[in-house]
Amino acid sequence: MPISINDKHRDFFDSVFEIVKLIPSGRVTSYGAIAKYLGSARSSRMVGWAMNASHKFPNIPAHRVVNRIGMLTGKFHFSSITEMEEKLFDEGIKVEKDQIQDFTAHFWDPMIELNIG
Repeated sequence: MPISINDKHRDFFDSVFEIVKLIPSGRVTSYGAIAKYLGSARSSRMVGWAMNASHKFPNIPAHRVVNRIGMLTGKFHFSSITEMEEKLFDEGIKVEKDQIQDFTAHFWDPMIELNIG
């Protein structure tokens, strides 16, 4: 059952959405990297719930968020089973058997990329 954006998780979800909007085209990050950046390293599952809820908002590139080893674990929450892979392919990211190829080269770490200090 999907988590509602109107429940007690609203602030966390909104923070996740703001980070996901910053992921550049052709790059991906993980649920855990977002959770860590938000100071809640053990909340990667909740980041996943936020991604599931994000499909109501077309400006959130949820296809750029994958698991810690580059697997498309969220693909079942898109309108088709291949939509996530197709969107990544359109951005120059190759996927084979639901695994991003050359994951390290495409990985965007918000702890590094958004470091303002």
